[in-house]
Amino acid sequence: MGEHQVSEQANEEQLQAFMRALLDDVEALERLLQDDRIESGVRRIGAEQEMFLVDRALRPAPLAPEVLERAADGRLTTELARFNLEANLFPLPFGGDCLRRLEAELSDVIGRAAEAARALGADVLLTGILPTLRAGDLRLDNLTPSPRYHELNRALLQLRQGHFRAAIHGLDELEMTHDNILLEACNTSFQVHLQVGAREFAPLYNLAQAVTAPVLAAAVNSPLLLGQRLWHETRIALFESSIDTRPSDRELRQHRPRVHFGDGWVREGALEIFREDIARFRVIMTAETGEPPAAVLARGEVPDLKALRVHNGTVYRWNRPCYGVAEGIAHLRIESRALPAGPTVLDEVANAAFFFGLMSGLAAEHPRVDLEMPFEDAKANFFAAARHGLKAQLTWFGGQSLPAAELVLSRLLPAARAGLSAAGIDAADVDRYLGVVEERVRRGQTGAQWALGSLSAMAGHGTPEMQHRALCAAMLARQREEARGAAARPVHTWEPAALETDLDLLRDSHRTVGQFMSTDLFTVRPTDIVDFAASVMEWRHVRHVPVEDDQGRLVGVVSHRALLRLVSRGAAPNGSAPPTVASIMRPDPVTITPETPTLEAMRIMREQRVACLPVVAGERLVGIVTERDLLDVSARLLEAFLREG
Repeated sequence: MGEHQVSEQANEEQLQAFMRALLDDVEALERLLQDDRIESGVRRIGAEQEMFLVDRALRPAPLAPEVLERAADGRLTTELARFNLEANLFPLPFGGDCLRRLEAELSDVIGRAAEAARALGADVLLTGILPTLRAGDLRLDNLTPSPRYHELNRALLQLRQGHFRAAIHGLDELEMTHDNILLEACNTSFQVHLQVGAREFAPLYNLAQAVTAPVLAAAVNSPLLLGQRLWHETRIALFESSIDTRPSDRELRQHRPRVHFGDGWVREGALEIFREDIARFRVIMTAETGEPPAAVLARGEVPDLKALRVHNGTVYRWNRPCYGVAEGIAHLRIESRALPAGPTVLDEVANAAFFFGLMSGLAAEHPRVDLEMPFEDAKANFFAAARHGLKAQLTWFGGQSLPAAELVLSRLLPAARAGLSAAGIDAADVDRYLGVVEERVRRGQTGAQWALGSLSAMAGHGTPEMQHRALCAAMLARQREEARGAAARPVHTWEPAALETDLDLLRDSHRTVGQFMSTDLFTVRPTDIVDFAASVMEWRHVRHVPVEDDQGRLVGVVSHRALLRLVSRGAAPNGSAPPTVASIMRPDPVTITPETPTLEAMRIMREQRVACLPVVAGERLVGIVTERDLLDVSARLLEAFLREG
C-alpha cells in the first residue's frame, strides 16, 4: 500500500491546504510534461512482494513489527495487517539477465524475512489469500500500529458511513459485513512495475489494460476466503468491496469505487488519470508536502510531488499510473496490481515475464488497442479471468472469442517470447520463465486449480480446518525447497496436498473449537412446530438443532432427548394446537466462542452435563460442537499418538 509519513486526522484547514498542494503538484506535472522532462527511451522493471506471516499452526502470526526489527533490511516494510509484510525491490533495466536478477533478489529478501520470522517461531508464506484465515483474525488489534493505517481506517469508515460489506458468489457463497478495513489484509499480491515514457504512456497503459486478463487467467492463486471456495482469483472481488467507500444511499449513482478497473480507454496520458482520480475521489489522507513544486522547478530541479503520490496511493486502479524521481530525473511507471503472491517465486517471475513480454511484443503490432477492442471487452475479460481462471472465455482483438488457455498458447505466448527476445532478454531466461507459464496452461494447473483439486481429493477426510492447513503446509514445504536451492518445482508440477498425520501438527489444528466446529448448520425458530424439528434431526442425522429468532439470535437448543420426553407424554388432544419448538427447547443454552480452548469446552460439557455447545460470535450463531465432534477429535489424536509410538 506504499509508505508515506501522513498526518493524523486532519481538520478542514489542513484538508484545504493539502488540496492546494495537490493542485500545485498537478500543475507542476503538467509543466514537466510540456517541457519534456519525463525520462524517455528507457525501460526499467520493478516489483513489490507482499507476504503472509504464519505461526507453527500455519495461522496468521501478527509479528510484523518484530520481524522487521530483527530482519533489519531496508527493502522490507509494513503492510496493513500485523501478519503481512511487503518488500520493495530495486528497479532493473529491462534486458539481459533482469528476470534472473529479479528472481534472485526476491529469493534473497523473502529468505531474510523468513529467517527473522523463524527466530520468532513463525515463517513466511506466499499465497494470494491465506486458506487458514478466519474472521476473528481481522480484528482491529491486528492493524499495523502506524498512524497511516489507523488514519486510513478512520477515513474510509467515515466515507462509508457504516460497515464494509463483501458479497462474493462462486462455488460457495460469502456474504458478510465488517467494521474495519482489515478485509483488505486477506489479500497479498505480487505487483510489477514497468517504466514508460510520457508520450507512449496512453497506448502502453491501454495495452496493459488489455493483456492483464489473459495474464491473470494463467496466474490465479486465490480460490479460498474464510473457508469458502469463491473465484479463482478471489482477491479481485474482495479488494473491490473491502474498501468500497460508497455509502449505501449513493449506490444508485454512477459513483465509482476506489478499487476499480476503469471505465474507458485513456486518450491523452497519465495526467488524464491523475486529474480524474482527484476529481472523483475525496482526499482521505494528508501529509507534510514541503517546498512548493513551482519553486523547485524554478531552480531547474525536479519536485517529488508528494501530495500527488499520497493521494494516488489511496486510489487502487488495477493498473495504476505512478510518478517517481530517481537520481534527480522524473519518470512514469505502470503498476500492475492484479497478480497474486505465490505459489512460488519462480511462478511469480514467470507471470511477470509473461506480462512484460506481452507489453514489449504487442506494442508495435497493436499501437492503438482502443481502436481494436471495445473497452467493455477488456473489462469483461478481466472479471471473467478472475472468476474462472484458465476456464474463462475471453474476447480478443477483432472480436474473436476464445478460451483463455487457447488464447494464451496459440497467440500470446509466442508474442511474449518475441517481445522478451526483442528487449534483449537472455534466451535461456525466456525459455525458463515462459516455459513455466506454457506448462502450467497446458496442464491446466494454476495455483487456484491445484488448491481446489486438493480439497476435492481430501473431501470426506478431516475437518475443513485440517484441509486448509494441509494446503498451507504443502505450499510452505515447496517454498522452503525453493529457498534451499533445490530443483525448482513450479505449481504445475505439484501433487495434491494431503492431510497431515504428525501429532504436533494435529494437536495445533485442534487447540480451539473454531478449528473443528460444525458450521454447516440447520436451525429452527421458536414458533416452528415440533414435527419440523424432528424431521430436521432425522433428515440430517443430528441429535441437536439450534433455535434462532427472526433476527438470527440464538435463543435455545432442541435435543433428541427433549423430543423423546414429548413423545412419552403422549399425543396432544384432537383439535389442540400442535406443540411448538419453544415448548421443548432449552432456553438460554450454555455457549462458547470460536476462541474457546478445546479442553475448556470439554470441561464445560462435563460440568454442565450437556451434549452440545453452540458457538457464538456476539449474539450470532456461527457453529456448534457436539460430543461426537470431540470424540472424532480424540480419535484422530489418539491414532496419531499410537502411530508415532
